[in-house]
Amino acid sequence: MNGTVQRFDARAWVLFAIMAVVWGIPYLFIKQAVDSYSPAAVVAGRTLIGALILLPFALRQRALRPAFSKIGWVLAFGAIEMAGPFLLLGHAEQTLPSGLTGLLVATVPLFAALIAFGGGDRSVLRPARAIGLVVGFAGVAVIVAGPGLAIDGGGGLVAVGEVLLVAVLYAIAPFIVARKLGDVPSLGTITLSLFAVGIFYLPIALLTQHEVPTVDSTVALVALGVVCTAIAFMVFFALIARVGPVRAPLFTYVNPVVAIVLGTIILSEPLTVGLLIGFPLVIAGCWLAATGGTLRARDHDGGPDPVRRPETEAELPPVAPG
Repeated sequence: MNGTVQRFDARAWVLFAIMAVVWGIPYLFIKQAVDSYSPAAVVAGRTLIGALILLPFALRQRALRPAFSKIGWVLAFGAIEMAGPFLLLGHAEQTLPSGLTGLLVATVPLFAALIAFGGGDRSVLRPARAIGLVVGFAGVAVIVAGPGLAIDGGGGLVAVGEVLLVAVLYAIAPFIVARKLGDVPSLGTITLSLFAVGIFYLPIALLTQHEVPTVDSTVALVALGVVCTAIAFMVFFALIARVGPVRAPLFTYVNPVVAIVLGTIILSEPLTVGLLIGFPLVIAGCWLAATGGTLRARDHDGGPDPVRRPETEAELPPVAPG
């Protein structure tokens, strides 16, 4: 980068579109994978596949040694960003529709704003962001308790709780990166974390896998590791380099649309009244809570912002939705 954030040129829009899809489809693949794989087996499979693909790139960039120098925080990041969320998502999607899961994960910016507020960031109290928090959580309430609820019984509510916990964990992870791993190459952190999580879950996967996996589930698992983990991270790094760390994660507001559309078309998941009403509320609320309703500020010459660190911790991007 040469000191200014580039505009969204054609290459940036292509990278943006790829990210909108590859981090919008994990929920579909998870739903298909857990049909015959245990949740632990799904986690072990996708992380080890992703790590093996990323390893040559990490070695070429000499990104592993800095990550090893802070192995404790790298493992903490892996536990919060991958080990917990990936297992919770797999377990929850044994009950929940994939589209609903994707939408609930999109509440990450809401929880990130609350965490930042708890850490002393008072910018969350700005009117637009405060309104976003209220609107976003109102959307969640409509989805979970509104008309035409897509889930039944206590098991469904537990699954919703699991996915919202995933959103909380995804909201915490960037704070670890910003405060403890800011000088470690992202590729090193991600690759080492994936290996650690995969190795941890491999014996659990072997103990919990009690049926012969189907072809469809196996294809979905491989796609999770290759497309939604390895390729997704490489494209994400390229997008950050192209447009900066604050604008790059804006694709996360498109991911739930992809998840819901694919779940409806491929898996025939229902579009309930509550989902249709709550969906725009959640997306609008997340947008306001995370950005204050603005895409960019202007400098004194009217041009785009120079490259900068996030003004507030509430602006920290999510790391790996899905």
